[in-house]
Amino acid sequence: MAQTITDRRDVLFALNEQLDIAQLCKTDRYGDLNQKTFDLFLQEARNVATKELLPTFKESDEVGCVYDNGVVKVPPSFHRAYQIFREGGWLTVADDAEVGGQGMPHVLACAALEMFAGANLAFSVYPMLGHGAGKLIEEFGTEEQKKLYLPKVYSGEWGGTMCLTEPEAGSDVGALTTTATRNPDGTYSITGTKIFISAGENDLVPNIIHPVLARIEGDPPGTSGISIFIVPKIRVNPDGSLGGHNGVVCDRIEEKMGIHGSATCQLSFGAKGPCKGVLLGEERKGMRIMFVMMNEERLNVGVQALGAASSAYLYALNYARERVQGKNLMKAADKNAPGVPIIQHPDIRRMLIEMKAYVEGLRSLNYYTGLCMDRAKTAATPEERAKAQKYVDLLTPICKAYTTERGYKVCVDAIQVYGGYGYTQEYPVEQIARDSKITTIYEGTTGIQAMDLLGRKLGMDKGQVFMSLMEDIRKTAAGAKAHPLTADMAEKTSTAADKLGALAMFLGKAASGPFAMLAFSNATPFLDCMGDVVLAWMWLWRAATAAPKLEKIAGGASAEAIAAAVEKNKDAAYYDGQIKTAAYFINAMLPVTYGRMESIKANEAAPVAMADASFGG
Repeated sequence: MAQTITDRRDVLFALNEQLDIAQLCKTDRYGDLNQKTFDLFLQEARNVATKELLPTFKESDEVGCVYDNGVVKVPPSFHRAYQIFREGGWLTVADDAEVGGQGMPHVLACAALEMFAGANLAFSVYPMLGHGAGKLIEEFGTEEQKKLYLPKVYSGEWGGTMCLTEPEAGSDVGALTTTATRNPDGTYSITGTKIFISAGENDLVPNIIHPVLARIEGDPPGTSGISIFIVPKIRVNPDGSLGGHNGVVCDRIEEKMGIHGSATCQLSFGAKGPCKGVLLGEERKGMRIMFVMMNEERLNVGVQALGAASSAYLYALNYARERVQGKNLMKAADKNAPGVPIIQHPDIRRMLIEMKAYVEGLRSLNYYTGLCMDRAKTAATPEERAKAQKYVDLLTPICKAYTTERGYKVCVDAIQVYGGYGYTQEYPVEQIARDSKITTIYEGTTGIQAMDLLGRKLGMDKGQVFMSLMEDIRKTAAGAKAHPLTADMAEKTSTAADKLGALAMFLGKAASGPFAMLAFSNATPFLDCMGDVVLAWMWLWRAATAAPKLEKIAGGASAEAIAAAVEKNKDAAYYDGQIKTAAYFINAMLPVTYGRMESIKANEAAPVAMADASFGG
């Protein structure tokens, strides 16, 4: 039976064989868990994704959200799905039991979100935003605030958002104009407008908790003067019951290219009645607090894109196996040759292996980053925990930007595999592509992630975090050189790490000097280069994990022994697919990266030197 959403075998390979997440069960934090628990968790997540969320996919696009005088109605099928999602505790799978969570490792939460987003990306936005708002209250709220808001937000009874963007400020958050005026009772009156607020208004929940960035009257301009406030849609009484409306009004929802089932709202605070909020954390620390949620969501968005790409790839793969069109190329001159499935055509095979290389490589990258989040809490020494957290920080812009850009490419290529049918609404891949495009934009565009990588992350600990990551790549390569199936790939991956390290030094130096504008014009190409090299690492790691297992099944590493084993053994076929895909990525795709590296070092100044008028128009 053809699989949808994710490849079970590959998910389990990445988690259990490559990353060996069972090691987490030896730590104090996860000592009560075991492999069977992990497997049951993944199976139940798949059941929710395939049986409850996937059936809402098409309706969420065709019906979408409906706006009526301040009220937003989500697609009708979302109500049952959301209730089941709540009952299963899926909003808080990786949170502590003390706050209502399931206490699972974060790496498993990534695997679950991949399936949920692969089933319906638009639906996944609602619980994702709700959890993020709850995390801010958990980490920065007073005991009273936690008691009042956290149980209902984390259970999904109430929703949550993230209110940053304004009409005139856009990505320049420091230019916001929303104000907070102190009241005698310790609350603040909030006045302003926020746009592009996902899940900002909906009929899934009776109340929505809005973390809102605003400037207290008299505080300085720029990001240093911003505070953050808890602003409920409906006021909450001290006993937790709902009071009256709080002056938060949805003025409109956006008509978008995709994710029609996700309500993207313009919200007015205080324009049609008093709007009150309470300070979250300290005054003028709003950006630092909000970045906790933003970093969580950036990693989640990367996993959303992975889910969409995985689903699109599997649809395309299944279609290519079933769609009969044209003769086998080697029998083109034979008038009596039968038609063959299009998976036998060379260019289709090229597209499919490239899609597979991105999907499975990105799966490893995002799962690895999730595992680093777990290691930041469970590693044996403070130094190991600190290293893991710094890897999360360094890899966040890669997970967010590289995964979303390459994930969207996979979705577009899926349309190409289908040909004309892929461009029609008869098949699902055109919707998946439209839905997934937003992942390259919200929670910080690709360009913003690239500037973050170049301007902040490369320089962490004077570049030592980045160099430590490069050294880990070399260690994987050193181990892979010992096996005949991976030795050549290991050498090339180690060389790629060396080249990336040199490029980082070149660009980092330029970014801090008089050529900063030129350097930052190459920030996105550099992020692409780093993403390619990190993915090569993931593929070498996968191949090095698979090679000895394939050799054992085949009884040797010769091409003949492997070919015979692949014919008879599913595991042999899977492991062979890992090694061959790794070879394709490292030998055929990675060399393109070297050309991009040379283009960066060429220091072509045209993008920053050309006059505005010279762009035309």
